[in-house]
Amino acid sequence: MGKARSAAMCLIIIMAIICCATATESPQYTIIHSESEFEIRLYESSVWMSAPAIDISFEKATWNGFHRLFQFTQCANLNFSRIRMTSPVLTTMVPETGPLGSQGYYVSLYLPVKFQDNPPVPLPELNIKPYDFDSHCVAVRKFSGFAKDERIVKEAEKLDRSLSRSPWGESKSQRGYSIAQYNTPFRIVKRKNEVWVDIHAPEFGCQLVGVAAY
Repeated sequence: MGKARSAAMCLIIIMAIICCATATESPQYTIIHSESEFEIRLYESSVWMSAPAIDISFEKATWNGFHRLFQFTQCANLNFSRIRMTSPVLTTMVPETGPLGSQGYYVSLYLPVKFQDNPPVPLPELNIKPYDFDSHCVAVRKFSGFAKDERIVKEAEKLDRSLSRSPWGESKSQRGYSIAQYNTPFRIVKRKNEVWVDIHAPEFGCQLVGVAAY
């Protein structure tokens, strides 16, 4: 059973690498403020597919959610549609316990433009569904390497310190941090990751949005 599970995981990773070998679509945004340690982006409204994952470990929750989302892209939907991979894979933390005070996570994948207006219906057993990503502002810190449990806490703390010295120190959302990962696990160098936190910045036309709920 364990060998079969490992083989399935390897197959999923290999297929993900093949799917991500070409340029991928990403959600559209405008950079409205930039400093050396962070930037603020205004994201456009879009539709993502989101998978809830209850786990103390960010890494395990991300794998669990991505596994189901990847199956969805490979025709595990009622439309039998094959969906090109996009980036990033976004893991959002629901505040309470665990790394960065999370009690659970939502792992989300942006839907390609082709499916924005009419998302394929996922198979019920995947426990995923479309999520309306409303237009809002996000403070973003970039970091390289691998997004491990310990590392994401340090990067979120660095973003928090940077924001505390900015006009948006008291404007953070209480919905939790998100970690955006842009590369496959087999990429070793020049990896791209980001830590996100929603902010309220009415001067830029940004409003806070709520936590996704099932």
